[in-house]
Amino acid sequence: MEKKKLDSIADINTDFPQWYTDVVVKSGLVSYSGVKGCMYIPPYGTALWENMKVNLDARFKKLGVENVTMPLLIPESLFQKEKDHIKGFAPEVAWVTHGGEEKLAERLLIRPTSEVLFCDYFASHIHSYRDLPKKFNQWANIVRWEKNTRPFLRTTEFFWQEGHTLHETKNEAMKMTLAIHKLYCDFAREVLAIPMLAGKKTESEKFAGAVDTFTIEAMMHDGKALQAGTSHFLGNGFSKAFGIKYQSRAGKEQYPFYTSWGASTRLIGGIVMAHGDENGLILPPHVAPIQVIIVPIQTQKEGVLKAAKKFKKSIERVVRTHMDETENSPGWKFAEWEMRGVPIRIEYGPRDIENQTCVVVLRNTREKISVNIADLKKELPKLLQRVHDGMYERALNRLNEMTYDAKNMNEITTLANTKPGFIRAPWCSAEGCEDKLKSEFGITSRCIINDTNETKCAICGEQSKYIVVWARAY
Repeated sequence: MEKKKLDSIADINTDFPQWYTDVVVKSGLVSYSGVKGCMYIPPYGTALWENMKVNLDARFKKLGVENVTMPLLIPESLFQKEKDHIKGFAPEVAWVTHGGEEKLAERLLIRPTSEVLFCDYFASHIHSYRDLPKKFNQWANIVRWEKNTRPFLRTTEFFWQEGHTLHETKNEAMKMTLAIHKLYCDFAREVLAIPMLAGKKTESEKFAGAVDTFTIEAMMHDGKALQAGTSHFLGNGFSKAFGIKYQSRAGKEQYPFYTSWGASTRLIGGIVMAHGDENGLILPPHVAPIQVIIVPIQTQKEGVLKAAKKFKKSIERVVRTHMDETENSPGWKFAEWEMRGVPIRIEYGPRDIENQTCVVVLRNTREKISVNIADLKKELPKLLQRVHDGMYERALNRLNEMTYDAKNMNEITTLANTKPGFIRAPWCSAEGCEDKLKSEFGITSRCIINDTNETKCAICGEQSKYIVVWARAY
């Protein structure tokens, strides 16, 4: 039975896309619905997202951000007020044309993002500099009509947080934009155990309507990039388009400066693809729905199950724990919970009861450690952090080992054709050079990481302006 369980997952190195689909479905993170690109997210996947939300939400609140709730539907006339914005999202918009049997006088769109809703609200609630700054966030679902979908990575409907803030000055708004950018990086490193490449998007890749977009990019197991979170400085273009004005400290009418930022359930896909192995998921301990799975051994022997339950109760105040009391064999249970990515497994049987010890197995390395029961409550948090640190180090090593430097087109060609991963190369800032790499190799600019005028563009040979990381991406 154990062999059959593992054989039901595609090989991670020979068919990574199928491995991903097998793992997210069989582990209980997601289930397909009857609408393309819309997901059922069962308890295990929802608990993972909830743990991420709690941690992120606390970080936002430390920056003075308050949670709000905005409508799902947007009038077409409202959406059209910011032209660059609507142009960027128009191909992905889902329209509501009827209410019951009646055709609506004005089409409504299901929010693909909520800038226009927040702007409409701000326009009637911002009057003076005393009303600023406004720092809002909402946890919501949105719809973008995607042609090619994959659970968590690219879906028609997904769940996210979207922050929207208004500030008196450009400097204050940019400070907020960068603070959120850093927050996302810190969250990824400290909570998800994923190292991030951080930088600014190019003009062609930035958010529709933004002045600047800052991004964090993660490397997946197959060397592709995943955009994991973005923070946008929107200038005051939205404020002007929606008539958001306030009386300044000098008594003059001014337009406030705007930021927006978001991270979504796409992060779940990032966790799966950054950390998983041939046996399935490896979940970061800080957000894992179950941090410790207890597998009682030889439960048919008198007293074993009772002792295991008592043992579970003794540790559940320090870790999120669950005990597998099913009638499946221990080997089947080991394979099942490894596939589901639980960071620590504890094996507890008659010999352990007698010796007052237990066997602790770390999911990321499969290392087995004998721990005294009396020390377990103290040791488990340390062991969970050890798992986290090991996961981060493994992901960081992959990022470093699979990031390559290229100085010219010949080197880019060789790397793009033979080496999965990131290519770091100088760029002149011409969109034609971006288009060339995209059309010839399917690689795009992920982010600008440095300014430079000391070398030549690797694509065209003209004077470079930036060092950019290029990659194939999800």
